[in-house]
Amino acid sequence: MEDLDRLEAEYAAWCKKNLGKDVRPAKTLSNIPVEVLYGPHHLKGLEYGRDLGNPGEYPFTRGPYPTMYRGQPWTMRQFAGFGAARETNQRFKFLLEKGQTGLSTAFDMPTLMGYDSDHARSLGEVGREGVAVASLADMEVLFDGIDLGQVSTSMTVNGPAAVLLAYYAAVGEKQGVPIKNLRGTIQTDILKEYQAQKEYIFPPRPSLRIIVDMMEFCAREMPKWHPISISGYHIREAGSTAVQELAFTLANGFAYVEAGIARGLDVDAFAPRLSFFFNSHLHFFEEIAKYRAARRIWARDMREKYGAKKPESWRLRFHTQTAGVSLTAQQPENNIVRTAIEALAAVLGGTQSLHTNSYDEALALPTEKAVQIALRTQQIIAHETGVTDTIDPLAGSYYVEALTDRMDAEARAYFRRIAEQGGVVPAIEAGFFQREIGRAAYEFQRELERKERIMVGVNAFVEENEKPIELLKIGAEVESDQNRRMAELRARRDGAQVAAALAGVRRAAKSSENLMPRLLEAARAYATLGETIQVLREEFGEWHEPAGFW
Repeated sequence: MEDLDRLEAEYAAWCKKNLGKDVRPAKTLSNIPVEVLYGPHHLKGLEYGRDLGNPGEYPFTRGPYPTMYRGQPWTMRQFAGFGAARETNQRFKFLLEKGQTGLSTAFDMPTLMGYDSDHARSLGEVGREGVAVASLADMEVLFDGIDLGQVSTSMTVNGPAAVLLAYYAAVGEKQGVPIKNLRGTIQTDILKEYQAQKEYIFPPRPSLRIIVDMMEFCAREMPKWHPISISGYHIREAGSTAVQELAFTLANGFAYVEAGIARGLDVDAFAPRLSFFFNSHLHFFEEIAKYRAARRIWARDMREKYGAKKPESWRLRFHTQTAGVSLTAQQPENNIVRTAIEALAAVLGGTQSLHTNSYDEALALPTEKAVQIALRTQQIIAHETGVTDTIDPLAGSYYVEALTDRMDAEARAYFRRIAEQGGVVPAIEAGFFQREIGRAAYEFQRELERKERIMVGVNAFVEENEKPIELLKIGAEVESDQNRRMAELRARRDGAQVAAALAGVRRAAKSSENLMPRLLEAARAYATLGETIQVLREEFGEWHEPAGFW
């Protein structure tokens, strides 16, 4: 074995000899300094079995499954949702015809906030940035002609997630698919909403109760379903660094584990169905290191801190979406290149599922042409580049391994700061996460303004008189048609059955009864999203973020 101290001394001498003032400093997007060269001495203390291991084996740094993409490729999902359910159903079918292997559903703002399409607060927002789903009737149309027994579906919704899950389960029943056979993921991760995205409804503590109800119900009734996708994506989109995304996401994951254990659930009964959702940004190697560090941290803490016995509970699996915040309205075709690089980082980092953003998404919901290019980007990476031929091909890179270790250490420093405040929920209530993300976003913007970081087409290489590109437009008729369908639904459903079902939801909310069976009854009765959420608002209250300064 080489003398690492000697190599370190030789490296220092090499730097002194060859590196002058003309060598520019470099740092990652998390402001981690980057050396001009890495060698074995940067990996002092690294042990293969302890810190890396083989793919599919603890601590899963090299991948959650033994064969990875040599066994099967990642699931290719394209986020889809706009207008009313019928339009999005057509987009789903278009993507499946083009080779997509899983569905990913975006909901409009009224749905995300728990309002019916015809509520006063929904005016002007129906179908604008996702699909409007205000009842089981909408969900039936959304998946009309799509066999839920054959497809895996992801749904991005948080505050009203339990209600949307009930709608999906009810559609499966109507198709004749037992809910135990339904496959997919619903995001549900409300903690990151308080920290970053702000699409919350109830306060943190009752929201956690609802999530544990979902975890318990799915472990018992929907064993193929992931009841929560713990999301760093929105934390990153709000302006966090990669280190903050890693640390805050895993801290949230551990908070859900602790909530489940506090309920009396066996950690090995629910932990295998927890999944994660990460951003893939433009600092290529930092992103790869982030994913590798995430798997190692999760495995170690689940086994050593939370006492999980099953390898399935130690195994972190995640979906990735390329960074929306990296897309520019200027020279939008450049976004195709950005997305390809980010997608490649996700694949080299070992993602299980991937969404590639469309080049026009900084301006509008994507056109079919833009979506097809985004999907083809994944297919080219999978079938033409050779990067899937061997597992974790960057393992052993002095730079990647050193950066993985640094990300691990930086995340654990944040864990200590969160613990000092009493945990994730008290830290949310104190505004800790919001301040940290706000500072990071501000500093990044200042670096752009000072041109310490270059964004092509924005603060350098700017072009005048750019020609506009074709955009998808959502007409006002979508809202009027959706509201007409809601009126028709209310007229034809059994009002007494709806009232009885909502009364059952209220009783469950007042007690310790699991809410999911009651929400499923309300869904079957065609209670609307707004009606169901209003009952829970009255019982649980609403969250108002505390004011604070950075």
